[in-house]
Amino acid sequence: MGLDLKKYPDAKVIAVDPNVIPLGSIVKVDGHGIAIAADTGGGVNGNSIDVFIPNHDDALQWGRKTVRVEIIE
Repeated sequence: MGLDLKKYPDAKVIAVDPNVIPLGSIVKVDGHGIAIAADTGGGVNGNSIDVFIPNHDDALQWGRKTVRVEIIE
């Protein structure tokens, strides 16, 4: 969607499969908070998402996990 994540490093953005979660949707990701579905990501298919976490150590701590995602709007 063209979000400049270098300009807005605190943005909460996820990559989604647009066949499951439409791009531009506002979602609640358990353990992460409110985010916008603004990217498709190369390896994101079906019910998986990719959470943008700008800090490398924080991303490693988040890791790979199963979370509940609720579409808010």
